Amino acid sequence: METNNDVLILAIESSCDETAAAVVRNGREVLSNIIFSQIDLHTIYGGVVPEIASRKHIEKINQVIQEALDKAEVTLDDITAIAVTYGPGLVGALLVGVSVAKAISFATGKPLVGVHHIEGHISANFIENKDLEPPFVCLVVSGGHTHLVVVKDYGEYEILGYTRDDAAGEAFDKVARAIGLGYPGGPKIDKLSKEGNADAISFPRAKVDSSEYDFSFSGLKSAVLNYLNSCEMKNIKVNTADVAASFQKAVIDVLVEHSIAAVKQYGFTKFAIAGGVASNSALRSAFEQECKKRRIEFFHPSPILCTDNAAMIGTAGYYEYIKGTRSGYDLNAIPNLKLGER
Repeated sequence: METNNDVLILAIESSCDETAAAVVRNGREVLSNIIFSQIDLHTIYGGVVPEIASRKHIEKINQVIQEALDKAEVTLDDITAIAVTYGPGLVGALLVGVSVAKAISFATGKPLVGVHHIEGHISANFIENKDLEPPFVCLVVSGGHTHLVVVKDYGEYEILGYTRDDAAGEAFDKVARAIGLGYPGGPKIDKLSKEGNADAISFPRAKVDSSEYDFSFSGLKSAVLNYLNSCEMKNIKVNTADVAASFQKAVIDVLVEHSIAAVKQYGFTKFAIAGGVASNSALRSAFEQECKKRRIEFFHPSPILCTDNAAMIGTAGYYEYIKGTRSGYDLNAIPNLKLGER
């Protein structure tokens, strides 16, 4: 239950294909974190179908919110404020969460706080790392985003680099489909790579001339597809484990190189990763080794907090709430919302 000094945030996340709700106390203590995943629904289509995702959110969201309240052993009366993801993401999916959050806010008179989805991913690091405080560098790497960010303060960011084309997670999905692994690609490539030789095939590591911290993965994806086509034309048997491992290493090398260079250039001693691809075991291992070698503190959320969830939105929402951020009932879904915009 809430004491006079506690801030309890009811958080709602519906930006893609997870319907999620959580109750977070004072920013860092998760009382409940309920996630309904739609992966099985979308797997047969080889990716997320926006219309299906939106319909399933409508079907499940009230149930998920009630479960989050029940597990936290609180009622809406105990809640201080409602936080909700309003962008970026799929517009139909976002609208479900935003509409429900506005309805609860209106019915209870509790404040409404709109939260940026990427800010949520970054904030996931605060949940398990109680001593982590800004400033630090964070790499946000997921199916839709690849951002290298300086976290100057809570809710205050400077974007150093971002992907010019495919996000890293998107490249994982496309390559996984090309080698017959199916959706979702990230976990399947991670698993298969353990059986392959990461140095078997030389795939390119792209650099963006105009910005040392920007990323580009479409050329790498094309190189993998060209390799597969070439093998097929020459009747050469493809070792999919080697393809997966070599592709994964090419992605990881670029992510690690850019990130460590930024940490060093900006003089930080702390580095964090966030987003769905941050649960990749090879990526974590590579960062652990590099950070240890260079005496950089390395932070990462547990895998359950890397994928889309509402606990991270509750944490980001808490810091926005205590800063004085409030959203009106005109809060809308913004599918292409940029980090730092409100």
